[in-house]
Parts: sequence; C-alpha cells; structure tokens
Amino acid sequence: MTDFRRVTDQLSVSPQIRLDEVVEAANQGFRTIINNRPDGEEPGQPTSLEFEAAAAAEGLAYVHIPVRGGPTPEQVEGVRRVFEESDGPVLAFCRSGTRSIVTWSIGQALGGTYSRDELIRLGREAGYDLSGVLPA
Repeated sequence: MTDFRRVTDQLSVSPQIRLDEVVEAANQGFRTIINNRPDGEEPGQPTSLEFEAAAAAEGLAYVHIPVRGGPTPEQVEGVRRVFEESDGPVLAFCRSGTRSIVTWSIGQALGGTYSRDELIRLGREAGYDLSGVLPA
C-alpha cells in the first residue's frame, strides 16, 4: 500500500517503499527519488542498487543519501542540492519517513526557505513531529 505523504508541492515523504511502488511514484508525477535508508538496515530490504535500477526504468532520477540517526551537515546539504537540481517533485523515503523529513526540514530551516513554525506545521500535516529537531 502506497503511503506517500505530501509535505509541499515539491516534496512527499514515505516509509519504506517497495520496488513496485517506484512505478506508482512515476505515475504520480515524481521526478526524483531520495533513499535515506542505509542498505542492510533490515533483512530483506531492497538495496540501493535495486532502487536505482527501478527508478531508471521509470525515467526517474535516484539519489541514495543514507542517514543513520540524525543527519550530518553533508547529508542535509546533499538533500538540499537534490531539490535544487530536481526538475519536479521529489519523493524521499526511509524506514518511517522521519529521517527523510528531518533531513529536508533542517536544510529548509538553515536556508531560510521556511520558518521553524511553518516546517513544524508542514511536518504535523504529514504526520511527523518536527518540534524537537529544528533549531529554535
């Protein structure tokens, strides 16, 4: 079951997707997929290479930025760059979607794109509590 959670017109996040959901992502108009889940985090989880092949088969850009725990400044910058370079909506996923929205939102807060309050509201509307992770 697809659980793509819209955050903005340019971003949706999701818990772990299946390889066949890459087709659904393409059908819904996403242009880029960001995988924030490290390979081998859970037995049976599809690998980054499998997702890369599935995305390529659908004409989607694919980026693997694995995050363990809290995102590093390099990971935040990497996600920010993907958004800057994407030619359309982005779907980011990890195990629950939390690392994906946190990594994105920190970059948005640091860049001044959205205020802390706006990001907390966007997160809440998508089902995530960002109040404890965003700089005051």
